[in-house]
Amino acid sequence: MENRVIELLKESDALLTGHFLLSSGKHSDKYVQCAKLLQYPEKAEEVCKVIKEKLVDEKVDLVVGPAMGGIIIAYELGRALGVPAIFTERENDEMTLRRGFEIKPGQNVLIVEDVVTTGKSSVETMKVIEEHGGNVVGVACLVDRTSGRDVGYKLFPAVALQINTYDNDDCPLCNDNIELVKPGSRKKF
Repeated sequence: MENRVIELLKESDALLTGHFLLSSGKHSDKYVQCAKLLQYPEKAEEVCKVIKEKLVDEKVDLVVGPAMGGIIIAYELGRALGVPAIFTERENDEMTLRRGFEIKPGQNVLIVEDVVTTGKSSVETMKVIEEHGGNVVGVACLVDRTSGRDVGYKLFPAVALQINTYDNDDCPLCNDNIELVKPGSRKKF
C-alpha cells in the first residue's frame, strides 16, 4: 500500500528531489508538495482509501483539516468515511473555527493534514476542537515526516517518508553547490 502511495506521489510530481529551503529554515534533499497529487481527484480518492483502512477501529463523527493544506484531503477523507468535513483557519495568527462550522460536544473528531512534520498546526487545531468539546481521535495525513518521533497523538498516515534535513551551516547540498529552491516558488537563493 505504501509503495502505491509513493508511486502516486511520483506520478503527480508531488515528491520532489533536489535542494530545498524549508519553512523551518532547514535544508532538505526531498520535498513533498501534496497539492500536486490532490489536483487529481482519482489519486486523492485512492490515497484516502489507504488512510480509511487504517481507521477501521476508530469511531469518527467529523473530519477537520487545518487550512490550507488540510482542506482538500479532509473533504476527500470525509467523503470516504461518510462523515462531514470542515476546516480551521488562522485569524490574527490564531487557529480558529469560522464560517458557521460547528463541533458538537462529545463528537469524535479526526484531524486531517497533508504532511505532518512537527505537528504544529495539528496541535493548534486540536486545541480548537477541545475548546468546542470535541474528542480528538488522532491525526490522519497523506505523508508522515515525523521520522518516528512521538507527536503526542495517534497518527494515521498513508505513507511515512524518511527525508534528510540539514542545518544551513552544515548542509552537504550547499557544499556541493546544488541550487537551493524554496518549494512552491521555484525561487533561487
